[in-house]
Amino acid sequence: MAHYNVDVCIVGAGPAGAFLGFLLARKGIKTLLIERHAELDREFRGEHLHGDVATLLKKYRLFDKVKELGILPMKRVEFFHGAKRVMSITPELFGIEHVGIHFPHQHLLSALIEEARQTGCFELLMNTTVKELMMEQDRVTGLKAKSKDGEVEVRSKIVVGADGRHSSVRKLAGIPTKIKKHGYDVLWAKIPAPPDWEPTMRMVLVDHTQITLFACTGGFLQIGWQIAEGSFPSLKKQDFRPFIDTLIKAAPELKPYVERHICDWNDFMCLPVQSCTCETWVKNGLIIMGDAAHTMSPAGGIGVNAAMKDADVLAPIIWDAIQDQDFSRDKLIAFEQMRRDEIDKLQEGQVRQEKAMQRLNGSKLLKHLFYWNMRVLDKMPWKGKIFAKMYAANR
Repeated sequence: MAHYNVDVCIVGAGPAGAFLGFLLARKGIKTLLIERHAELDREFRGEHLHGDVATLLKKYRLFDKVKELGILPMKRVEFFHGAKRVMSITPELFGIEHVGIHFPHQHLLSALIEEARQTGCFELLMNTTVKELMMEQDRVTGLKAKSKDGEVEVRSKIVVGADGRHSSVRKLAGIPTKIKKHGYDVLWAKIPAPPDWEPTMRMVLVDHTQITLFACTGGFLQIGWQIAEGSFPSLKKQDFRPFIDTLIKAAPELKPYVERHICDWNDFMCLPVQSCTCETWVKNGLIIMGDAAHTMSPAGGIGVNAAMKDADVLAPIIWDAIQDQDFSRDKLIAFEQMRRDEIDKLQEGQVRQEKAMQRLNGSKLLKHLFYWNMRVLDKMPWKGKIFAKMYAANR
């Protein structure tokens, strides 16, 4: 059995867990990051950074390192009704640098892990699955896991669950969780983009459904297609051609690329859409964060951005706890107190957005989508008021 003795053990090497690991290691906190997958280059879906998180990466001199590996700032957000463009939004209209940045998670994770390793206070265990939390009285003091090489035992002052919507840490800690369904799922696919396809995010309403097209680094285009909740198994029993014709109707210029690369239902991945709220994010010696604490729906591309902001808030709280040798819930609860209000408001906003999509159609819906998404992209309070007035004037 392999034994580790660290200050902090983080479970989940996604953007939030890796960012927290970097922030702690740079402060000299001995940190172990555990990831159940064998590779970091697996498929991710939420790969757009908003402006406030890009600023956060610049604050820690990480942005240029990720940029060197490859990012793609968006030039426009476009809204289409069928094949007709209804509006096109550029960052210059709002005095911002971009309307989102596509970044492959592998690029971000590689930069974070490389920088963390240089501190000498960081270690990463891949292909390792958590099996049990270790307890002393009512405090979490570590965990037991299984790797490809055998059993692993980790003693730590604090365990952090950053292991996503199906968090093992959350389940093992027995934290009560309320799962909310949103009435729709999303089909994802990725195809090569036409050579002249500019870096844009395109939202299309066609045949009473919403399709979103995201330009990606490397010359690819990501497709997000809303379908009714739980409908994919029945869809797969139907003829594939009429379904794919809807996508071609949404973007006729993609026809040769779609026909070459989306040949049957297996070329889509279905994401069941859900959000969650937890009774608490903190126990003695334990914290959950990101999707483990507050799973977000895909609306607005909020999830990864909220999770990384969690890490920025949590790192100094953990630092203080280690300095004071106080790992109690009373000490760690500051994280939840500082973040829960914003998360609640974001989740409430997602629900309002989705309900409006069910009520509206055509250009009115596109205008609603625009104002809501711009408020997500740039959340400065005074701009928020302007967006609200603009929305009210165009309802």
